[in-house]
Amino acid sequence: MTLDPIQYVLGAFSGGLVGLALGLFGGGGSILAVPLMAYVVGVPNPHLAIGTSAFAVAANALANLVGHARLGHVKWGCAIIYSLAGIAGALFGSTVGKLLDGQHLLLAFAFLMILVGVLMLKRRTIQGDAGAHCSRANAPKVIAFGGLTGILSGFFGIGGGFLIVPGLMASTGMPILFAVGSSLVAVAAFGLTTAVNYAWSGFVDWTLATVFIGGGVVGGLLGAVVASRLAARKGALNVMFALMILVVAAYMLYRGLTQIIAA
Repeated sequence: MTLDPIQYVLGAFSGGLVGLALGLFGGGGSILAVPLMAYVVGVPNPHLAIGTSAFAVAANALANLVGHARLGHVKWGCAIIYSLAGIAGALFGSTVGKLLDGQHLLLAFAFLMILVGVLMLKRRTIQGDAGAHCSRANAPKVIAFGGLTGILSGFFGIGGGFLIVPGLMASTGMPILFAVGSSLVAVAAFGLTTAVNYAWSGFVDWTLATVFIGGGVVGGLLGAVVASRLAARKGALNVMFALMILVVAAYMLYRGLTQIIAA
């Protein structure tokens, strides 16, 4: 697929927004990346938008992970267990997702986002335990959440951070700031698994992914710093995370339903 030069410029700008979301929230990169690819950059094929987004978000997650690790926000044991459990799920989910109609897949994605956003708002005042870690006692719960998140991540072609963050909080009791940092390990793992599966079918634009990643690195550096400051305010990071999800979901529903009605 060949895009216009302006579309690659828009791709770099969109990547910056995705990087900012990843650095700030750990999640949100993919839920922004897919609609940005489809509606701002103008990638005509939903599956191509999903595949390219998955690869770009995975690369940006790895870049942003460095910043959070330096700030001590990563619970490595929990992150690795969660990631390994989700990789198999992501492979299965992405295989099924490629078989479905792209527009209907985006609509289902939007409804899932609304559900997660509402749940996050309800739990906005829960601070969590900074000393939380993964042990034999909670490992089965972490594995279950990781596997389910991986399936949904692969199915919708997302890094899954907006699911991983609440999943880590629910399965371990850790605060959102640690869940944000730890989630980037799983975001990268899930995104790469999904991207490889989509690339096998030719659904990745490598040039667009490259400029998207470049913009994302810059945005991610800013996001990691802002996240540390917001975490000091009770519930602020949780509320911003949830509101971002709901706003993007509403826009995706509007665009998706408009296109289906017009067809």
